[in-house]
Amino acid sequence: MSISDKNENLLIKAEAGKDLTREDIIALLKLPFKYSAALYLAADRVRKQQMGDEIFLRGIIEFSNHCERNCLYCGLRKGNTNLSRYRMTEDEILATAAQIKKTGVPTVVLQSGEDSFFSQDIVCRLIERIRKETDLIITLSIGERSLNDYQAFQHAGANRYLLKHETASRELYKYLRPGCDWENRLQCLRHLKQLGFETGTGNMVGLPGQTQEILADDLLVMKLLNADMLGIGPFIAHPDTPLAGIDNDDIELTLRVLAVARLLTRNTNIPATTALATLHPQGRLLALQAGANVVMPDFTPEIYKSRYDIYPGRADVGSAVEIISRLEKDFQSIGRTLLYSPGHRPN
Repeated sequence: MSISDKNENLLIKAEAGKDLTREDIIALLKLPFKYSAALYLAADRVRKQQMGDEIFLRGIIEFSNHCERNCLYCGLRKGNTNLSRYRMTEDEILATAAQIKKTGVPTVVLQSGEDSFFSQDIVCRLIERIRKETDLIITLSIGERSLNDYQAFQHAGANRYLLKHETASRELYKYLRPGCDWENRLQCLRHLKQLGFETGTGNMVGLPGQTQEILADDLLVMKLLNADMLGIGPFIAHPDTPLAGIDNDDIELTLRVLAVARLLTRNTNIPATTALATLHPQGRLLALQAGANVVMPDFTPEIYKSRYDIYPGRADVGSAVEIISRLEKDFQSIGRTLLYSPGHRPN
């Protein structure tokens, strides 16, 4: 069998939902460039068949840029003394959640650095108030917490939790996230799944020292965890961090990982991330045509938005309402519709 026949057969196998081995996944990631379009189209067809043509919206509130971690790439790192820190008050967070409700977006994502100022009690009170006053679906993205915290958050009314594993390489993880433990990260994700949260994980693509083999292991972690949401974005180092100056303009590899994630996991929710739009003006649309089906407009108030400075050049400018209106036009151009439904992962 010729190499081209092998590649064609591999794409057919992946689209049909047959079990993919680690070697199959590596081969998909290493497909010659001329197969990229075929790979994206296969992922897009699986997305349409499993998830429909609707694009689900999640409204983000970045409520604190304080962080107790010192990751080598992130602008929120504890060691970045150039960052002007903030914490939104409970009332500011509630007012922003009310704005999300008003636009019809059904889900709020409460996101912050790992900030223990927001204790279990404070987070639970926030969840209860948002539930009572807006009835929004609540997603938390606030890092590693104890099992007891996760249980309390669920009891208070949180539905979803995002915790990217970042990389499947323990060595790379240890280097990029000093003082953090990969096994603990995975244990947190297992706890969240066991408690019944719709659980999101994900990785960065283009990390220094990352190989296609490591990326294949990332995809297998997502599959083995049976994660419901997958955040796959390009690595972009912040200029005020130790990894400043490491360029990553390879949107192709990020799109490839996203497409393979769709083929491998079938019915997961996969966002077209803001970071992709930072790398390429059409980054979001390209992702939505390579298997993605979720967009997360940023509702953080303008006075704080620029200070949630995890990486440079974040793309969304203007109010969330303006952003959604722009997105709607973009989505129509590729034959997709915005849907204001909860967007749960299908059973």
